[in-house]
Amino acid sequence: MDNYKDKILTICNESSKNTLMETLEIEYTDVGEDYLIAKMPVTPKVHQPDGVLHGGATAALAESVGSTASYIFLDGQNFFVRGIEISANHVKSVKEGFVYAKAIIVHKGRTTQLWEIKVTDDNNNLISVCKLSTIALPKK
Repeated sequence: MDNYKDKILTICNESSKNTLMETLEIEYTDVGEDYLIAKMPVTPKVHQPDGVLHGGATAALAESVGSTASYIFLDGQNFFVRGIEISANHVKSVKEGFVYAKAIIVHKGRTTQLWEIKVTDDNNNLISVCKLSTIALPKK
C-alpha cells in the first residue's frame, strides 16, 4: 500500500507544477481509500492585511484538495473534473505554521461528487469546514 500511496502523492504533487497550487505551496501529504490530505504554509503570502490566513486562500486549498481527490478516485484519464460549488465556514484564525485540508467523500455519483473538507492547524484545531461539489465530464 505504501508504494501505491507514494505513487499517487507523487502524481498529485507533480501535477501542481506551474499552477495556483505551486504558488500557494500546497503539498499533498497523505491518501487513503476515501480521503486526500494536503498542507499549505501560512505565511504573509496568504495573509489578509491584518496578518491572519485569508479565507480565499483557505477556499483555494480546500477546492484544490477536493478536486484532486475527485480526479484520483474517479477515472481521471477519461473525465475532466471541475468544481461547481464551494462553501466555507471559517471558525478560527491562524497566523503562522501550516494548515491541513482533509477531503472526505460524502457522495460519489457518476456525474457529481460531494466532498467535505476540514481545514486544521498544526495543533489539530478546526480552522474551516468546507463543502465542495464537483462534476465529472467525459473527455472527447
